Amino acid sequence: MLFRRRAKKRVCVIGLDGVPHGLLTRLASEGVIPATAAILRLGHLARMTVSLPEISSVSWSSFMTGANPGTHGIFGFTDLRPQSYELRFPSFRDLRAPTFWDRLGAAGKRCIIINQPATYPAREIAGVLVSGFVALDLRKAVYPPGYVPRLERMGYRIDVDCSSPDALLGTLHETLAARERAVAYLWQAESWDYFQVVITGTDRLHHLLWDAGAQPDHPRHQAFLDYYREVDRVIGALRERFEKLTGTLDGLFLLSDHGCDGIRREVYLNAWLRRQGYLRYAKEEPESLADIAPDTKAFALDPGRIHLHLRGRFPHGTVDAADASKLKAELQAGLRSLEFEGAPVMREVFDAGDIYSGPVVGEGPDLVALSHHGFDLKGSVKRPEVFGRSALQGMHTWDDAFLWCAQPAPEGVNIVDVADIVSSRLIE
Repeated sequence: MLFRRRAKKRVCVIGLDGVPHGLLTRLASEGVIPATAAILRLGHLARMTVSLPEISSVSWSSFMTGANPGTHGIFGFTDLRPQSYELRFPSFRDLRAPTFWDRLGAAGKRCIIINQPATYPAREIAGVLVSGFVALDLRKAVYPPGYVPRLERMGYRIDVDCSSPDALLGTLHETLAARERAVAYLWQAESWDYFQVVITGTDRLHHLLWDAGAQPDHPRHQAFLDYYREVDRVIGALRERFEKLTGTLDGLFLLSDHGCDGIRREVYLNAWLRRQGYLRYAKEEPESLADIAPDTKAFALDPGRIHLHLRGRFPHGTVDAADASKLKAELQAGLRSLEFEGAPVMREVFDAGDIYSGPVVGEGPDLVALSHHGFDLKGSVKRPEVFGRSALQGMHTWDDAFLWCAQPAPEGVNIVDVADIVSSRLIE
């Protein structure tokens, strides 16, 4: 009797950093991204919510662990060193939960991960890991390190130049091309079960040139669309590779880590706290959180994280734990009533205990503010005004990320669910 050999199960995930559901569907309907549009028609596209706060380091950490910040321990792009007011940048070493690639590796599956944010410095996995933003040194961003010379020879770039719109446009395409060369090489060089690549140029484009995408008469409108056309070409090529290898699209996934929208005003939460009497500095023009005065009751970190100045948690903290609930309620009420030109600023102000769960909830903020689209929350200590603007044009949003897969996603899908959805295709 002859037995047909079972085809090897494979999964390929394409991450598009910061691409909102609305923009994706608009560009697809307008014919800008035909290859992606063809994929969207062959499966199921879901609008997806993400982690709070809605920033890449938190959302990608939730994606890769299938856990929320109260378990994986990444609460922001920056955080405070314990018992201090000194900011630090959490790294991959600070992740408290295993990734689903770790689980796949334990099950004998080999993973190729390219340009994954929040994985620097690279650590050992069962396969290959090339760290993404914020990776500083390619030699520390690659596991196994033997691949570093090959990536260097192919001109691999970790990120684009965001110093100005012109610098950005000058490096977007070459960075994407280098990423594609790495994909092509590792696709063939390794015998893999799980393959993932993240394109981060989309997020950078939105931050600096969101208006160019939204306004047809903008002088850089075509440049905005041209980059998306190139991203579309890369997605189409990956689809063809995967379908040729597997004969199906069942293991293909596309997703973003958060959405994006234009900025109406930036909102400087520490300026609001100062005006309301909750925050005081030891000098008139503060330079950092180290200038907080002892009688401060609360302060903010980017983008909408509010910490109570608790006794025992912070060096000069004076808020007693017994007063925390009342203070949080006051802050929530005040922020919920905040308006700009008659428009409400806040969609909600969450008690962290209501949105986080796990062993490290107490290391995070006490409140997490979620704004309406158009109001970009900031934790600057130097801006004296509550509402202002900077050179940034695009802001992150919580409720309009996307997930595409061949089979329907669960209703109300959140990025924390994706780890199980993806890994279940490889581990029964």
